[in-house]
Amino acid sequence: MTLDTIQNLAAKGESEKVEFKKSTAQLKPAAQTLCAFLNDSGGAVIIGVTDAGKLIGQEVSDKTRREIAVVLDGFEPPAPVTVEYVDLGSGKTLIVLTAAAPADAHPFTFEGRAFRRMQTTTSVMPQEQYEGMLLERAHARRRWENQAAVDVTLADLDHEEILRTREAAVQQRRISAGTSTDVGDILDRLGLRRDGVITQAAQVLYGTRFLPDYPQAMLKLGRFRGTRITGDILDNRQEHLHAFAAVREAIAWLDRTLPLAARFPDGEIFREDRLPVPADALREILLNAVMHRDYSNPGGYVAVAVFDDRIEVRSIGGLPRGVTTDSLAGPHPSVPRPPPHRRGLPPH
Repeated sequence: MTLDTIQNLAAKGESEKVEFKKSTAQLKPAAQTLCAFLNDSGGAVIIGVTDAGKLIGQEVSDKTRREIAVVLDGFEPPAPVTVEYVDLGSGKTLIVLTAAAPADAHPFTFEGRAFRRMQTTTSVMPQEQYEGMLLERAHARRRWENQAAVDVTLADLDHEEILRTREAAVQQRRISAGTSTDVGDILDRLGLRRDGVITQAAQVLYGTRFLPDYPQAMLKLGRFRGTRITGDILDNRQEHLHAFAAVREAIAWLDRTLPLAARFPDGEIFREDRLPVPADALREILLNAVMHRDYSNPGGYVAVAVFDDRIEVRSIGGLPRGVTTDSLAGPHPSVPRPPPHRRGLPPH
């Protein structure tokens, strides 16, 4: 972090992600705030800045560095905290402690206690929140998608689809054109094969055989007369498909099923056809239904239903901890949960 950056932060004052400490005499409170940052989305404690945002710095000796190292040993699990020393001049130095950790590493504790950040205040984390984080971490480490697929080998996967994934990644400049075209290497790079073992994430992304072990790889498509699911069924089909094929099949079915309106723009001789819902919006909705569903439920599926007045897309799964359906309606923090089965899917 540069001196200019620190000056800009000091001018703005403390925030949810930035806290000031006057000197290393406040190292323990600083570490408590770092713990809170680690349990959220990261942040920085700048030592040598007053509460009013004035840069005063302090002298830094070998003893100071040892004191910082001792305090940082108080985190459990060991915390990814970086320490920077920024020269302020006149023998004074600013100390910047930056902390950030992935969500699946939460919760962190300092000297046996977990902390949280609320606006500009650091406080002890409630027991219920701490236990919830522990459960979420345990779930992430035993995530269904990370487990070995049942009776699935490399030969059972859709190799053409895997190569299409590689080609799309090259075109989007996510990987270089020289990346291996070996399907096994591609899966290794995506984290979908571990020590030669195909994961269940690879199965739902690229599988070709789903029964009897993977009934949840199901796509349901239905056209109903009227506005209720109890109306006459005009079209009804169910297929077991991998994620890419499910999205393509659903889009193709909607293209065939939805009424197509047409108009002639002013001054044009060619007709312009339009679906009742923009194609890009349909693709986005379907991708979300496939990407964010819970594949661990054997009774799960993605369902697309067309009624006279609407389209419904359903998938099985819950919201991340702390997110409710009500909070989604207004401004809310992004809570990414990137399980392995999303790595092969295109950005959206």
